[in-house]
Amino acid sequence: MKGEPSAVQIVRVCKEDHSFELDTEALSKILLAPEIRDKHVVVLSVAGAFRKGKSFLLDFMLRYMYRKGDENWLGQDDEPLTGFSWRGGSEPETTGIQLWSEVFLVPKSDGTEVAVVLMDTQGAFDNESTVKDCATIFALSTMTSSIQIYNLSQNIQEDDLQQLQLFTEYGRLAMDEIFLKPFQSLMFLIRDWSFPYEYSYGFKGGNEFLDKRLQVKEAQHEELQTVREHIHSCFTKISCFLLPHPGLKVATSPAFNGQLSDVGPDFKEQLQSLIPKLLHPDRLAEKEINGNKVTCMGLLEFFKAYIKIYQGEDLPQPKTMLMATAEANNLAAVAAAKDLYYKNMEKVCGGDLPYVSPDSLAEKHQFFFREALHEFSSTKKMGGQEFCDRYKQQLEMELEEMWQSFTKHNESKNLFSAFRTPAVLFVLVCLLYILSGILLFIGLSTFALVCDCTLGVVMMAMLTWAFIRYTGRYHSVGGAIDQAAGVLLEQGTMVLNKSRGTSTDVKKTS
Repeated sequence: MKGEPSAVQIVRVCKEDHSFELDTEALSKILLAPEIRDKHVVVLSVAGAFRKGKSFLLDFMLRYMYRKGDENWLGQDDEPLTGFSWRGGSEPETTGIQLWSEVFLVPKSDGTEVAVVLMDTQGAFDNESTVKDCATIFALSTMTSSIQIYNLSQNIQEDDLQQLQLFTEYGRLAMDEIFLKPFQSLMFLIRDWSFPYEYSYGFKGGNEFLDKRLQVKEAQHEELQTVREHIHSCFTKISCFLLPHPGLKVATSPAFNGQLSDVGPDFKEQLQSLIPKLLHPDRLAEKEINGNKVTCMGLLEFFKAYIKIYQGEDLPQPKTMLMATAEANNLAAVAAAKDLYYKNMEKVCGGDLPYVSPDSLAEKHQFFFREALHEFSSTKKMGGQEFCDRYKQQLEMELEEMWQSFTKHNESKNLFSAFRTPAVLFVLVCLLYILSGILLFIGLSTFALVCDCTLGVVMMAMLTWAFIRYTGRYHSVGGAIDQAAGVLLEQGTMVLNKSRGTSTDVKKTS
């Protein structure tokens, strides 16, 4: 990539609709450079909450990569820290995912060269990011990196592990078939560690501390065990480094620009231990997917594939713990209300119980419907009124569907309903036979012939209906015959009602 090396944004987050966009052109310029495109790639990513010094740390890594042969790679006391954009303050700085434009070629002890890519990510849980934004950024960086640094402040808290579980599970869902552990190396970097008297700074104290934090015990609650087992199942290697606080001037001075003179001696000492070990050629883990090492050119294709998944709607929407709990709480209330309605209706018209008149059944339905809604409303629920109203509407729709099902089941028990079609067709045959005889008697043989033809068609319909009922085949034809019989019955009933009305009017007049 021409020009001065710099941080290049390759994944952008649209603030309006919280969608993700991959800058394929910028990523191609980095990964398809002739000297590195066919090299196996090492991707080192730093992720975690916002304003915890991720970019600050990456810039010291850049300084090391550019000065590996220099014992004083950490720099002069008054030298400003440059590279990935960083600053003090409370507002977030990095957005999306950024890569350093220069890929470093590092020779390993076996004579091969690997391409090292440094990745910076948007801090999680700022005031503009949704849970999906945070989960997607973390998942993308974990899926594409071979070394993921999970940047934490002061300690490993239980919510840190739960967030890690959510984010890695969201990444795992996007990877179709995983025969091995889906991700590679995870390093917990605990910043501002204040308890060196319990666990010493560095990898030794960090790994001892991590072993205790991630230990699965029989006495633990199942939820705590599940989180730890999930993390162990996702990564092939897990480590931890304890890093001291950089000093009050770093944290509080608006004039601080990275000069080492303001950085605490313990912090500088641990940086000189962490970064050379982390970036040592024999510690650099090449990116692998299902056991196959990935080249820079291959990494580009994986980025393209993964971003398409997160742009689509195949993955579930990751939710906050409150939203997930509120959803489960409301769904449980809906299930309880449906179950109450179902049991009550079953006592009235279910199973082998006799046919119930439609008016009586509708009355029972209305009563049990209101009772089910009362059951839902009286259950204590989470999520607020508007959220709960959505589930109430869902309950009403599902109860209506159950009511339709009970209505059809009850109707099937009606003996006349079962024989309605053959009865209507038989009456029609009789009427046509009588009408044909009358027409033939008075000399209207042509009309009599029409009646006989119609009679034949109706008899064929009767035989067809009987065949369909016996064999269970040709449902659509049987349905059409039933529908035609229903129309004839309805029209005949209307004619009878009109004739009765006319005769009644005549009697009143007389």
